[in-house]
Amino acid sequence: MVRFLAAFLLLVAWCAPANAAVTITFWSHELGKDFPHAFFTLRGVPDAGGAPIDVNYGFTASSLTPAILMGNVRGRLDIAKPSYMRGSDAQFSVVMSDAQYADILALVHEWGEVNTTYNLNHRNCVHFVQEAARRVGLVGTDLPQFVKKPRSFMLALAAANKDKVTIVAMHGSDYFAGLTPLAAPSSALAVVSTPAVPRAVNY
Repeated sequence: MVRFLAAFLLLVAWCAPANAAVTITFWSHELGKDFPHAFFTLRGVPDAGGAPIDVNYGFTASSLTPAILMGNVRGRLDIAKPSYMRGSDAQFSVVMSDAQYADILALVHEWGEVNTTYNLNHRNCVHFVQEAARRVGLVGTDLPQFVKKPRSFMLALAAANKDKVTIVAMHGSDYFAGLTPLAAPSSALAVVSTPAVPRAVNY
């Protein structure tokens, strides 16, 4: 009986997807005419089971006009196109618990459907990823000197959380070249469905 149980547990472990758990990766894009300059990707399979996740989210102004220099304007969630991501930089990642993943989905909902105000100084793309970082347990997220400097913000945040993040430090094109396909979990192990998330086409 003991041998049978050990063999069964080994089989379950072997069948479990290599991509278990959802990883959030924080990205920066050097300043230019396109936005956002900070965003994150969600990739993997929740520990509780469900469909593979492969999406990205940023936050930007609905219209890029001189009005963004004056104060509050309408904001929106942004789904970065593959070409934009290949020209960006993956800075670091965190493997999330399902509770943290649910917290990030709540953040996406809050910024995408509840409050759509964009402010260059107080509610921009860096503030969006700053709150995501806080919700996955990172410390030292309050970096007002870098709210308009996405790359510097990411580097400072990674340095303050060396024991909590995995440094990626890869250009987008290299990052995508190294990705492996996401494996769907075994139906026997998928006991809870993935929390609802806005649909997004990625990569």
